[in-house]
Amino acid sequence: MDRRGFVTGLAGASLLGLGGCAGHRSAAIQPSRAAASLPPKISPPNHVLAMYAAAPQERFPLPAVEIHQVAERYWRKRVSFVTRHRPGSIIVDTGNFHLYFVETGGTAMRYGVSLGQAGFSWSGTGVIQWKRPWPTWTPPAEMITRLPDLAEWSAENGGMPPGPENPLGARALYIFQNGRDTLYRVHGTPDISSIGSAASSGCVRMLNQDVIDLFNRVRPGARIVVA
Repeated sequence: MDRRGFVTGLAGASLLGLGGCAGHRSAAIQPSRAAASLPPKISPPNHVLAMYAAAPQERFPLPAVEIHQVAERYWRKRVSFVTRHRPGSIIVDTGNFHLYFVETGGTAMRYGVSLGQAGFSWSGTGVIQWKRPWPTWTPPAEMITRLPDLAEWSAENGGMPPGPENPLGARALYIFQNGRDTLYRVHGTPDISSIGSAASSGCVRMLNQDVIDLFNRVRPGARIVVA
């Protein structure tokens, strides 16, 4: 699965929450073939509704996810999963918009994700160096050059504070490679329509309730493979 390297040339990034993740959709970006062939939506059973229920105990209370608007294939589910990667690893299947958290006994917890748009996608092998609840988001200089309105949230201005409008959502897992911050994250999003499509600026986005569940399972130093 390690068929391509991470995007390079991102040296010098601060460890204060910098990240190239955002959710700026473009009319020129078409949904992926996987997203275009989604099955009809169905009514979720009660156990699924419970997984995506409101989370009023959060620092910033989360509403329930309208999970009936998400294709069933992207609902959180424990599945059979045989892999050479050790339990505790994260495997991102970019072709099917799935993220797997590898468990013992030949199973994995599977989640639906959104991935990077054409030109911002990435793949490779790294580690989850650290993780943060309700993180600050600071767009890097390259992103501000493309989207000048984001200058308000530059490193010099302290970044965007945590909250419902923050592009990193409720949790963020920070991906490092060879000891260096790649600027890519696994993080939350309130944009349920993006799950199962290429809609972000390179990061792996999950429903907020899903990224909280993953956050609670993953230990710092866990291996992550994106292919």
